[in-house]
Amino acid sequence: MKKVADIFKRKGFSNVTISPDAFVREALKLMAEKNIGSVVIMENDRYIGLFTERDYARKVILHGRSSDELTVSEIMSEYLPQISLNHSLEECMEIMTNHNLRYLPVFEADGYVGVISIIDVVKETILAQQDRIEHLQNYIHGSV
Repeated sequence: MKKVADIFKRKGFSNVTISPDAFVREALKLMAEKNIGSVVIMENDRYIGLFTERDYARKVILHGRSSDELTVSEIMSEYLPQISLNHSLEECMEIMTNHNLRYLPVFEADGYVGVISIIDVVKETILAQQDRIEHLQNYIHGSV
């Protein structure tokens, strides 16, 4: 059974962060440069929240607010369910589905580790399925 740790083995531990007092426009520019849909909000090396494209669409655009005047801390997502490197992909899918989330922060005993997205979970699931199919085909054809 694949775990969150497998996602990080594949994609690495590259975390993009921004401070809580950064303006929303700065966060959006950073996300566009890195081609990502969320950015982690850190204060004094401590995780405090996550800013996502969904936060922007629902909390800025729909309310006619300004990206140049709002800070990410004013609209970031807080109190997201936390997972560990040992959570299975199935558990992640269930959490994301039940809470209607696209991103989950990952924590271990020593603190914040990174973020996984629904795309990460789907990609890892597909890779696991492809490995399983190849193994079964080899077994059927006597190659194993």
